[in-house]
Amino acid sequence: MTDKTPLPHGTRLPDVGYAEILAILPHRYPMLLLDRLVDARAFESAAGIKNVTFNEPFFMGHFPGDPIMPGVMIIEAMAQAAAVLAIRSLGEWANGSGVYFMGVDGAKFRRPVRPGDQLRLEVTLDRHRLGVWKYAGRATVEGSVAAEAVLTAKLMPPS
Repeated sequence: MTDKTPLPHGTRLPDVGYAEILAILPHRYPMLLLDRLVDARAFESAAGIKNVTFNEPFFMGHFPGDPIMPGVMIIEAMAQAAAVLAIRSLGEWANGSGVYFMGVDGAKFRRPVRPGDQLRLEVTLDRHRLGVWKYAGRATVEGSVAAEAVLTAKLMPPS
């Protein structure tokens, strides 16, 4: 039997690399938008890293000659960082949990994200109750805010 005791709030979590992200999230190319999770504290906050390359499939049509990462993809990347933080905060038993996006509030886009940029996806837990998690998210490039939003998701434990 796996221990279902969550980690103490604020516990420093090890960085999560690409291979472990694949084990945690069901997303795959072209929808996996998280390369790493760093600076994570259980039930508090973390930063995701997304290295934006010209090879991203959305750049072909958004926009030819002026490639800009779509805002919805930035929001999705923030949501993936929040999902990994939630699952890691609960402990190993939560691997395989489904995290379903429920809402986005107050989304604002402040600067374009282009090929060659590195997005830092900062997520801070506002609250969680009855399997619903609410995060404040902020995406930055070299310290400049690119996007921000409040994200809500439902965590469904593994069956």
